[in-house]
Amino acid sequence: MRIGVLALQGAFIEHEKVLRKLGCETVQVRKRELLDGIEGLIIPGGESTTIGKLLNDFQIADRIREKAEQGMPVFGTCAGLILMAREIVDSVQPRLGLMNIVAHRNAFGRQVDSFEEDLPVKGLGGQPFRAVFIRAPYIKEAKDGVEVLATVGDKIVLALENNLLASAFHPELTDDTRIHKLFLDLVKKAM
Repeated sequence: MRIGVLALQGAFIEHEKVLRKLGCETVQVRKRELLDGIEGLIIPGGESTTIGKLLNDFQIADRIREKAEQGMPVFGTCAGLILMAREIVDSVQPRLGLMNIVAHRNAFGRQVDSFEEDLPVKGLGGQPFRAVFIRAPYIKEAKDGVEVLATVGDKIVLALENNLLASAFHPELTDDTRIHKLFLDLVKKAM
């Protein structure tokens, strides 16, 4: 499988390392045309406003939307979750608007409020997933068609909508590859 990792800004290298460990070929997506040779796309954590602006500046946003609508799986982590949301609380920042979710930015606090949590995740079996939250958002509302896969208290932190997966935490910062495997299962189904 060839998986693209959006490489405009943020933690894209860590995702590439996990994907290679799982036997995937990776492509750093910085240009619109690179989206045509991939089976799935990861939008990493970083600064969502900056990534959103660059998506528009490099004319990549519309092509990602087209590919997602055609069934290409897209996985957004942290800032990627924010960019995938149709709505963002108190924000008009650029976004892809792919998922029927309402995102809340920096919802767990600032950098100093970062934390790790053992999460039960629907579909991953019995063992919890050790999730790393860094200036994390959460999903304030999952609307029609969105399946909630994990929560921290009453905050939704992992959700699935057809070929779209969004995570408030950073699965690429752990040795546990199960969340990436969940995404690759979506890619296999789409192929």
